[in-house]
Amino acid sequence: MENHHLLLSILFGIFCSFVFIHSYALAPSSNTPEGYWKIVDGTTGNPKSIIKIWKTSNQELMGKVIKVFAKKGNMQRCTACKGPLYNQPILGMTLLSGLKPKQQQWGSGRLLNPDNGKTYSCALRTVEHGNKLQVRNYIGLPYFGRAETWERIDLLSG
Repeated sequence: MENHHLLLSILFGIFCSFVFIHSYALAPSSNTPEGYWKIVDGTTGNPKSIIKIWKTSNQELMGKVIKVFAKKGNMQRCTACKGPLYNQPILGMTLLSGLKPKQQQWGSGRLLNPDNGKTYSCALRTVEHGNKLQVRNYIGLPYFGRAETWERIDLLSG
């Protein structure tokens, strides 16, 4: 009888370990901005686009647009951009570049705003257990910039 309880305890421990490891492996990493993020218009509350952020071989973050939600007049080209980006499709455009790890955030990066064609310095960090991304874009000092919050999304859940 004692061996039976010992065997059940061992099997229960193995089962709990498997469940814990499996759920931990599937949970989003709270300390990395890598993944998919929905950008929402601060004025209307409507989704603007989905950005994929990844880490390059030199450990910098990049981000590009993988989905653009319909706009009025179906303007999905960067008509405000200058130079080679002028009138290019926003879908597939790299908006984030050069972000380097700095303490609890990523900084020293660049963010292109396709609405006005301007490129800003930027820094970002994850908040709310990795479910939100605080993005600060600025010219000069970060304190005088603008902050927005992007929402992590899971493309696999539909």
